[in-house]
Amino acid sequence: MFDWTDLQYFLAVARQGSTLAAARAMSKSQSTVHRRLGELESKLGRPLVKRHPTGYQLTPFGISMLPYAEEVERAVMLFQQHQASVERGEVGVIRLTCPEPIMFRITQSALLDRFHTRHPDLRVEFVMSDTYLDLAKGDADVALRSGDTDDGGLVGRRIADSIWAVYASQSFLEANGKPAAIGEIAKFPIAGLDETMAGHRLVQWLAEVAPHAVITSRNKSIYGLVYAIKSGLGLGALPVALGNAEPDLVQILGPIPELTRAWRILAHPDLRKTPRVSAFFDFIASEIEALKPILSG
Repeated sequence: MFDWTDLQYFLAVARQGSTLAAARAMSKSQSTVHRRLGELESKLGRPLVKRHPTGYQLTPFGISMLPYAEEVERAVMLFQQHQASVERGEVGVIRLTCPEPIMFRITQSALLDRFHTRHPDLRVEFVMSDTYLDLAKGDADVALRSGDTDDGGLVGRRIADSIWAVYASQSFLEANGKPAAIGEIAKFPIAGLDETMAGHRLVQWLAEVAPHAVITSRNKSIYGLVYAIKSGLGLGALPVALGNAEPDLVQILGPIPELTRAWRILAHPDLRKTPRVSAFFDFIASEIEALKPILSG
């Protein structure tokens, strides 16, 4: 068996075209490059390179062995990268919870691909629920949240704004017309949220601006609200990120300042200090511009 580290010298000569240039690239002496390359050829029993007036060229055998040497180099680099990740603690799964529509928009983007490229030993796993998960109890590691939530025991940072506007389907507008101002929406059928979501800011806002409106559809999720409005059951307010992504919907009023809230990335203070969660927070901080169209529209 040969010393596999000798492959580094073979690759350097193959790439640089001479032992002198290879020595400079590796910060070694030219004699060391000659010796290590010669030892490799001796173990293999065949020459890998041949001296020419213009430098060194690969022999047919060297040409055939080059891609395999490069494969060994890649494997060693991955080995070293994984070792470094283990030492930093950046290994394992990050359980991320967020609203279902945001999960879909994230997975349709290249965001997670970039994260996994930067941290190949970390994997993001979505943990979905109809209600907010308790990060203090370990239901998830990291949350993306907006709105009026009781997150006093968590730490994080603002990453975008949740912006809302009023939408209606084209068929609804053809049949009913549209309001000219927020104060007129009570004259139209409205798609809203179910009583189980009474604490949601949309429910509270509608109670203020259209207390006597006819609610034609009550939904237990924002996704349900999107489909109710698309079906023409009524006009309704939606996050701009979702409403503008639906070709069947028309934005008729807004944005609505009263419904605007901050999008935040959150974690429990103890977990926030761990290397894997810190790595994810740092990545999100570097991707804020890419996140804005996903979260804010």
